[in-house]
Amino acid sequence: MKRLSQIYPSDRISLREVGLRDGLQLVRTWPDTEAKRAWLAAEARAGVRHFEVGSFLPAARFPQFGDILEVIETAGTLGLHSAALALNERGVEEGVASGVSEVVCVVSATEEHSQANMRRSRANAVSLVGQLAARRDAIAPDKVVNAGIAMAFGCSISGAVAPAEVLRLAEACLDEGADIVGLADTVGYAGPRAVGALCAAMARLCGDRPFIIHLHDTRGMGVANAAAALDNGARVIDASLGGLGGCPFAPGATGNVVFEDIVFLAESMGFPTCIDLEGLKKARAIAEESMPGEAFHGALNRAGPPQNAAWRAKPAA
Repeated sequence: MKRLSQIYPSDRISLREVGLRDGLQLVRTWPDTEAKRAWLAAEARAGVRHFEVGSFLPAARFPQFGDILEVIETAGTLGLHSAALALNERGVEEGVASGVSEVVCVVSATEEHSQANMRRSRANAVSLVGQLAARRDAIAPDKVVNAGIAMAFGCSISGAVAPAEVLRLAEACLDEGADIVGLADTVGYAGPRAVGALCAAMARLCGDRPFIIHLHDTRGMGVANAAAALDNGARVIDASLGGLGGCPFAPGATGNVVFEDIVFLAESMGFPTCIDLEGLKKARAIAEESMPGEAFHGALNRAGPPQNAAWRAKPAA
């Protein structure tokens, strides 16, 4: 595997744009392949470098991901770091064999969500991370193995989740060979105090290794939670263009935190992103045109950026 520090440097922030994966899970309409290519290209021109581009799921059930190999190829042509989700052994095999840069497995923080989401136990989901790491080591050593802990801040099926249990699962995934672990507020239960505390504990667990925070804005706390994460050691944040997204197997799940707003937050907090907000508008226009009737969100898009220059992102070269 390439050094993780080259992909997600610890001395800067990395924003992962998950609109083409999580963002398309609950939509009624979705972009065709050409529109996805245009979406990727527009965000690449704006300076975005990390993308989740889809899931290795049956096209008959999830047709919005039926062109995942073509989208992965486009990301590679553009020189982008691409990630895709694998929920079972078939998905692991397809992911390792594909040109994707990073394969993501999900481990639920609760048994109830694990069964609803993957139809397997948490222990079996952790074992799948190990299978992915072993296959990666055997045939595709440059790929990143990512383990995302879903429902890390509370579960809409079974309720409260103990932080100690989340940390236990994160450590188990690292022991199985995961290169990076993410914490997901899948249904938007968390507030800044909970996010800050768990991120601080993850920073202690991971040491020099980065971890990911994946936030949903279900109850309007997404930006505040992202600020708490940044204050407590998180340097890799997931967000979705226009706040698209939600888990189809998590009752009450709604959209991700808005990518544009997180860029603004990061710059305001002194974390340079090198992402051009005007360029993101062009990408958003492509997505909106290709998905008529879908709701797009975002305070920055609604109000526009302030006129002071102190916060402004440096446009990408």
